Amino acid sequence: ILIDPVLSERASPFQWMGPARFHPAPLPVSALPKLDAVVISHDHYDHLDMTTISALTKASVPFVVPLGVGAHLESWGVPATDIHELEWWQEVTVGDVRVVCTPARHFSGRGLTDRNRTLWASWAMVGPTRRVWYSGDTGAFPQASDIGDRLGPFDLSMIEVGAYDPAWESVHLGPDAAIKMHQQVRGKVMFPVHWGTFSLAPHRWDQPMVRLVEQGVFHGVELLIPEAGKTMPLANAHVAKFW
Repeated sequence: ILIDPVLSERASPFQWMGPARFHPAPLPVSALPKLDAVVISHDHYDHLDMTTISALTKASVPFVVPLGVGAHLESWGVPATDIHELEWWQEVTVGDVRVVCTPARHFSGRGLTDRNRTLWASWAMVGPTRRVWYSGDTGAFPQASDIGDRLGPFDLSMIEVGAYDPAWESVHLGPDAAIKMHQQVRGKVMFPVHWGTFSLAPHRWDQPMVRLVEQGVFHGVELLIPEAGKTMPLANAHVAKFW
């Protein structure tokens, strides 16, 4: 299951301007393994990339998206039969995995006139032996505990920790709030995401990780932090020495 794939050089409607990658994409679309599904959290450019999605249309893969996002995909060539649009708490089954659309606190839009015309979401993936939750972009919200109560506990929580600022706390998590949300959803191992790829905030590029590792130790949270583009077994979760 591929989540929010953005393999372009910039998170922008134009590839000649806008936030550029700090490091190359880990692989091109052509090198991806066979996919069972692509899951999208919302339609902002750093989560929904037209070039990547257009390339994926050749794979005939199901797309699982929040309400309204399917219109973007159809305009880029994804067949309507491959698109599953969900409201919060609705779900589809991919193989033997339940993919559940869960709440988040954020916003949407790709231009000047379409703000909040589509839904944003977090996602739970519930399999026979493992449960994973992905926060998407979100601010803190007390109902996050409902996600853990209804679908948890989660073996892995993938939670955004970067591109944060005190002025944005209603729509983005910083490291401290991310740890609290990890605990709210009853996560076991925390995998921080949404940091160190694009320059989207005024903080230093590695600040989210510096703070998260410090606070993770303080709160006794087990962290899984591989080097960018590398894999790490859940059973051997640790902070890679590189960081």
